[in-house]
Amino acid sequence: MAGSGPHEALAGAFEQQRERLVAVAYRMLGSRVDAEDAVQEAWMRLARQDAAGIDNLAGWLTTVVGRVCIDVLRSRKNRAELSYDDWLPELVVTVDGGAAPEEDAVLAESVGLALLVVLDALTPTERLAFVLHDMFAVPFAEIGEIIGRSADATKMLTSRARRKVQGTSRPEEEPRRQRAVVDAFLAAARKGDFEGLVRLLDPQVTWRTYHPQGVLTTVGAAEVAGPVLRGIRSMTSALAVLVNGEPGFVVWGAKGKVLGVGGCTVVDGRIVELLTVSDRKLLDAMNLPARPE
Repeated sequence: MAGSGPHEALAGAFEQQRERLVAVAYRMLGSRVDAEDAVQEAWMRLARQDAAGIDNLAGWLTTVVGRVCIDVLRSRKNRAELSYDDWLPELVVTVDGGAAPEEDAVLAESVGLALLVVLDALTPTERLAFVLHDMFAVPFAEIGEIIGRSADATKMLTSRARRKVQGTSRPEEEPRRQRAVVDAFLAAARKGDFEGLVRLLDPQVTWRTYHPQGVLTTVGAAEVAGPVLRGIRSMTSALAVLVNGEPGFVVWGAKGKVLGVGGCTVVDGRIVELLTVSDRKLLDAMNLPARPE
């Protein structure tokens, strides 16, 4: 975006907004790559505009990024080859207790795994209204201009989205207690302790696993414990990590090959949601920590 004169000044003004715009887009799309693409599209549209006619640059850019994100979400939903419910939010994996790059640490802290999954239950317009109002304090009137609704209608839409989030989100628990539950889960799996696994799983635990053939969802403690025990047999080492800020693990097999990544949501001492990835393409795209010695 190098340039001179008015163009250079416009590029500078855009760069001042970039971090905020990426944050908005990431919460909408769950992917830093897609978020950066959405913000770059906003810049390309801005570069074609007569900037002198834009009274509120921040608002104009938010509107453009919001509409781009809605288009992306609708495209995901409509693509026959990809189920919207099966789309995997980007996983930020960092060593639990270790130092992490500042960007990853911020994303992991502010957009937890559970929240990304919950946001996927909203329609694109509900998600935009909820993200802009409840996370970025954008007034209802401004959001309404983006989605083509009145301020009152937007307020109702946001309220409906908030009820959905509150109805499916879980209360946060002290991180050390969460970590202890996940560590006990891994220990029980290593020992082949079926009953121990069942005790650590909520009776209605939901396990979503992303593998090369697609996505498999399993519900129920006993139904989850059995496959976990069968899959853990090839594990040779594991590392405690944070997956979007929630306790998880990376497991390796023979010759140091990564077998999978898992993230857990813990409530009242039990795992209520488990998300694992074993798809090689997805694993290779992740910036995973090194295997422990």
